[in-house]
Amino acid sequence: MKDGAAEARHAWIEPGVFEVAPGVHRIPLPLPGDGLRAVNVYAIEDTDGLVLIDSGWALDEARDQLESALGKLGYGFEDVQRFLVTHAHRDHYTLAVTLRRTFGSRISLGADEQPSVAAIIANRQDAEARRLRRWGADELLAKLADAFGGKPPKSRSPYELPDEWLEGKVEIPLASRTLLAVPTPGHTRGHLVFLDSASALLFSGDHVLPHITPSIGVEPERAELPLRDYLDSLRLMRSYPDMRLLPAHGPVTGSSHTRIAELLQHHEQRLDQTAEVVRSGASTAYEAALKLGWTRHNRKLLDLDLFNQVLAVGETNAHLDVLVTRGILTSSETDGALHYTTPPE
Repeated sequence: MKDGAAEARHAWIEPGVFEVAPGVHRIPLPLPGDGLRAVNVYAIEDTDGLVLIDSGWALDEARDQLESALGKLGYGFEDVQRFLVTHAHRDHYTLAVTLRRTFGSRISLGADEQPSVAAIIANRQDAEARRLRRWGADELLAKLADAFGGKPPKSRSPYELPDEWLEGKVEIPLASRTLLAVPTPGHTRGHLVFLDSASALLFSGDHVLPHITPSIGVEPERAELPLRDYLDSLRLMRSYPDMRLLPAHGPVTGSSHTRIAELLQHHEQRLDQTAEVVRSGASTAYEAALKLGWTRHNRKLLDLDLFNQVLAVGETNAHLDVLVTRGILTSSETDGALHYTTPPE
C-alpha cells in the first residue's frame, strides 16, 4: 500500500503533455537529483504560437522532453513567443535563457527579482556565508567549506537578464485570454503568480504547492522578513475567487483556497513549534533547527543533505524573525550571531 501511494503521489512527474484546460497544457520536465524530481511548464496556445509559463532547468534532457512535448502539439521552439517566468530559480528560468539565444523568445520576470539576478550574474556568493554566521551555523558553514574545497559551489546554470521586468500587478493580454501577473513575495522577493480569471486557473509557480510547503527566501538577496511576506501573499491570494491550482511541482488540483488554508495553518503550527524550542533552550536559528523535525517524516536536521540543511536553517530564521515581530520572542546580536529568547515577564 505504501509503495502504491508513493507511486500515485509522483504520477505527475511522468513525461508527456497533458491538457488541463482548453488550450492549456501541462508539460513536466525532469530535474537533477532526487528532490523535487520535476517541474511543470504550462504551454498556452495563442494565435501566433505559444506562451509558456516557466521553462525548466537548462538541462539537455529537459530541453529534449520539452521539444518532444511541443511537437506533439504541432509546435516547435520557434513557435514560443514568450516565457512568463514565476521566479528566477534555475528550474524555472534557465532553459528560457538558453532557448532565447537561438530562437529569440521574450522572457518576462518579476521586477523584484532584479537584486538576486544581478548577484547571480556577478557571481557574488558571500551573502550566504554571512547569513549562516548570523544564524549561528558556523558548523554548517565549515561542512560546506570542506565539501567544496573551501569555496562555495558555483552555479553551472546560465543566467542573463530578462527582456522585460514586470512591475506590480500587470495585465497580459493574449489572443485567447487575459492573464493577470500578481506579485507574491516570500519564496523569492519577486515571485509572481499568473491568474486566468475567466477560466478560473491559477498558475501558482512555487507560491502554492499541493504536496509540499515551499522554501522561504532562498535567494542571494534575501528579503528582511520573507516569511511575513509569504503569509501576506497567501492571504492576498485567498482574497481572489477560488481557482484550479496549476502548480510548478505536483499535480493540478481543484481548489487553490483549500491548499492556501492548509499552508497558513502549517506555518502557524510551525511558529508555535519554533517558539517552543526556544523556550526549551535553543538560542540561534541553527540550534532551533537542530531541535525541530524536518519533512513529513520528521527527520533530524543532520540527517538531511547539506543543501537542505541550509534551507532548513534559513526557514527557521524566517520563523524566528516573525515571532519577534509578534512580540513572542526577542532577539539580540552577540559576536555577529542573532540570539533569540522569550521576553521577560
